[in-house]
Amino acid sequence: MKAIMRGDDRMNQLKRILCLTLALCIFSTPGFAKQDKERYKNRYIPVQILGINDFHGQINTFKTVNGKPAGGAAYMAAYLKQREAEVKNSLLVHAGDVVGASAPASALLQDEPTIEILNELKFDVGTIGNHEFDDGYKAMFRLINGGKHKLTGDFEGAEFPYTAANVLDKKSEKPILPPYVIKKVNGMRIGFIGVVTTETPSIVLPEAVSSVKFIDEAKAINDAAKQLKKKGVKSIVVLAHVPVSSNQDGTNPSGELAEIATEIDDEVDILVGGHSHQFANTVVDDKLIVQSYSSGTAFSDIDLKIDPKTKDIVEKKAEIVTTFHEGIKPHKKIQRMVQGYEEQVGPFINEVVGTAEEELTRSADASGESVLGNFIADVQREAMKTDFAFMNPGGIRDNLYAGEITWGELYNIQPFNNSLVKMTLTGEQIKDLLEQQWQEGGSKILQISGLTYNWNRAAPIGEKIGKIQTSEGKELLPNQEYTVTVNNFLAGGGDGFTVLTNGSNVETGPIDLDALVNYIKKAQQPIKAPNEDRIKLVD
Repeated sequence: MKAIMRGDDRMNQLKRILCLTLALCIFSTPGFAKQDKERYKNRYIPVQILGINDFHGQINTFKTVNGKPAGGAAYMAAYLKQREAEVKNSLLVHAGDVVGASAPASALLQDEPTIEILNELKFDVGTIGNHEFDDGYKAMFRLINGGKHKLTGDFEGAEFPYTAANVLDKKSEKPILPPYVIKKVNGMRIGFIGVVTTETPSIVLPEAVSSVKFIDEAKAINDAAKQLKKKGVKSIVVLAHVPVSSNQDGTNPSGELAEIATEIDDEVDILVGGHSHQFANTVVDDKLIVQSYSSGTAFSDIDLKIDPKTKDIVEKKAEIVTTFHEGIKPHKKIQRMVQGYEEQVGPFINEVVGTAEEELTRSADASGESVLGNFIADVQREAMKTDFAFMNPGGIRDNLYAGEITWGELYNIQPFNNSLVKMTLTGEQIKDLLEQQWQEGGSKILQISGLTYNWNRAAPIGEKIGKIQTSEGKELLPNQEYTVTVNNFLAGGGDGFTVLTNGSNVETGPIDLDALVNYIKKAQQPIKAPNEDRIKLVD
């Protein structure tokens, strides 16, 4: 009996070995491996991050993109809510400059409308940009934390947290805002680190940032990432108000944020950029980087998958979505909110500030000069008390019509709320600036005040400019220094005018629209067309 039992035991053992061998053969087949891998991947948790940057309070203004209207808070909201409804785990974020250089419906109400709209949309986290400092440190914190303003009264502030790791209080040496914010989505913790460009002190009024200092973005990110990792957070997103761009297919990543990506902790997975108002959807050092233009004309839709076992992001991709009006209805509640703000500012917009004797048109003659361009350049030169002024023609959006001039009409002419910037350039730099009006693919002739010059259509790029004189007829000297006025778009190298990024003694002045309104109010009425023939074309 015992011998039979021992035989049975051996038989059972043999069966077990046979089953294990068979299982091993099945599990190691390619088909099974693929199925097992899919089952493993199915446990990944999907997360969607919807991001905007550089909204600039454009709650009721639209832009033309590829010949079609886009933008406006109500349309942006409709897109965001549509995408949010498609994915259960969604977060709404912004990368700074949501306010500043805003539309009147927001700006005249101290930009409270923009924050109220983001609150209504249930934004989850944001960071600050340079424009958050436009009205000073205290005004920025009133919008974030709430407070009282003499014109608008009490304001509750943002209902979502802000993060900024690289802006420190000069006295305490501590961040003025939390260096990171942790958001939990379906049990997964995602860390958000905010940074703003270290160029901020040079592009805002000095008193606006006198109590704070800006430290290196990469260092601040790494310090915050280290703290997050100590807390066990391995899914990390950076909200960076720092320039970046790429081609539409993701190639040719460039800009400061692309460089920063190579210097920061590899635990960082996503960087949402801003400041330069460009397109970016690219990968640098295995880090996904996006930027979605500006003014609510687009947003970034970032799709992630997080491994619940490792707590890390294992898959990531993004789409930059344009907020075309075509094919979608505006968000009803946001639209009603915007209409309410418009009604409040109506009396300001309809204010009559002067009269015009005749129409001043923005249409350029053969040389590239326009009557309205000359007028605006004169206004800006006077506002900053400089030798010369240069105005980009793309910043002049409408004509100044004959008859009564309203504040709203002037806003339509200069709707971008760019700051005026004073700087010092040499005569040689001014010539180089004028040469940059011609670039591969076309030309942009700056509107000028305080000087005259001629240019040759037939001359090659880089050699088109001839004689340059002051308006008093004195020759421009290469080594002599001159003061010039431009707007902050040009000062940052906009439209390819990179010479202006090398100016010295940079000072920020009033908003271009404010300068225009004040000039007309004080001018002798009616307004007349300025002198022409500042630019001469030589064939």
